[in-house]
Amino acid sequence: MRLPTRLALVAALALGPAAAVADPAPPTRALPESRGQVQLSFAPLVRRAAPSVVNVYGAHVERRSANRNAMDEFLRRFFGETGPGGTQERAQRSLGSGVIVDAAGLIVTNNHVIENMNEVKVALSDRREFPAEIVLRDPRTDLAVLRIKAPGGLSAMEFGDSEGLQVGDFVLAIGNPFGVGQTVTQGIVSALARTQVGSADYQFFIQTDAAINPGNSGGALVDLNGQLVGINTAIFSQSGGSHGIGFAIPASMVKAVVETAKGGGRLVRRPWLGARLQNVTPDIADSVGLDHPTGVLVASMVAKSPAEEAGLKRGDVILSVDDRPVDDPEAFGYRFALKGISGETKLAVLRGSNRITVPVRLAPAPETRPRDTLKIRTRSPFLGATAINLSPAVAEELQLDLPADGVVIADVDGGSIAHRVGLQKGDVIVAVNGVPVTTTRDLDRITRGALSAWEVTINRGGQQLTSVFSG
Repeated sequence: MRLPTRLALVAALALGPAAAVADPAPPTRALPESRGQVQLSFAPLVRRAAPSVVNVYGAHVERRSANRNAMDEFLRRFFGETGPGGTQERAQRSLGSGVIVDAAGLIVTNNHVIENMNEVKVALSDRREFPAEIVLRDPRTDLAVLRIKAPGGLSAMEFGDSEGLQVGDFVLAIGNPFGVGQTVTQGIVSALARTQVGSADYQFFIQTDAAINPGNSGGALVDLNGQLVGINTAIFSQSGGSHGIGFAIPASMVKAVVETAKGGGRLVRRPWLGARLQNVTPDIADSVGLDHPTGVLVASMVAKSPAEEAGLKRGDVILSVDDRPVDDPEAFGYRFALKGISGETKLAVLRGSNRITVPVRLAPAPETRPRDTLKIRTRSPFLGATAINLSPAVAEELQLDLPADGVVIADVDGGSIAHRVGLQKGDVIVAVNGVPVTTTRDLDRITRGALSAWEVTINRGGQQLTSVFSG
């Protein structure tokens, strides 16, 4: 506000004394009326909330043989692998934050903080340290739940109402940035329902200008009631430091994951619509009579899915889920995922020029055929990969916009041949050496052959790729 004031003053001086007299009086400042107003502080709130925020340390030590054969030598040339033989040891470490959400010892953090870690420790604000058991991982939300066994004295933070947040509300971020120790920063809610962040499948983030830095991941975003309204998870930065653009997972999603862990579940099950959705463009909005682009367009449906059973049609525009508006497929996915896997939810749908309400059954995606998990241990480009049969349930878990059949890579061991040749989780194996692969048994039979060359065709994100390997 100072720059406009200076410009007004310069203009007044240029016009002379008469113009200067006409300049509006500056706004009055109110003096504090009591000592209490002078001493207003977030300190009482921090004293209440900070003991619930912890430091999370992860470690993973990988040991593998460095003995080489013909295929390893081929990979060394192209991928830079080195080592004359023997045993190599590689240690990975991570540092983040977490929040105690149950006095019995449950702690929520980001999945990326403990991803691939086989040893996890938690340090409380009073410097006590405990080994932590990983109770649940949910990569789709980038959340994980840990459990520690502490002899009493745990302070759990209550969940707040993230749905009631408004842009401009004060919030505090508590965590362990850069490993310097517990730190509190203050800011406001800068935006809500951010969906183009890219750090999780369910994107519906709270944006804040409270400083969030590396190490804050998994820490608490706290409202002025001292309640948890979000788990800090990502920042927008070109330098690695805070630029005042941080993102937190809303407490409504965090609570759903924690409730699954409390119930003994190790996998969060969510409802399945069975439809492919896309953004409503300005042209589409104009063609269906919307005054601005909003909602999601139904592009196609899976046979016998809840979407088809409910009577949704291609070209329908879904405007809301139980009266909660949705502006894009990510917002719909978030709202729909919170509904659980029983009962039904109501979708407000624009069909042509008519607005109708469509009840949709809430149920998880079905496993229409066994996964028949195959861990490939034979010498081939797939060595170290885990493959499973596709089904609607698997396609939903891996967020594949593909037909629900075939064989998909479910996991790839770090440092394995499959990893080094570039295979990724979610790759659908189409054919090997020209032979179609429709089940994991097909893949098992093919990879047991002692071949000197491999032609592998995969579908990655809808794009078909073919590579040739030798060794």
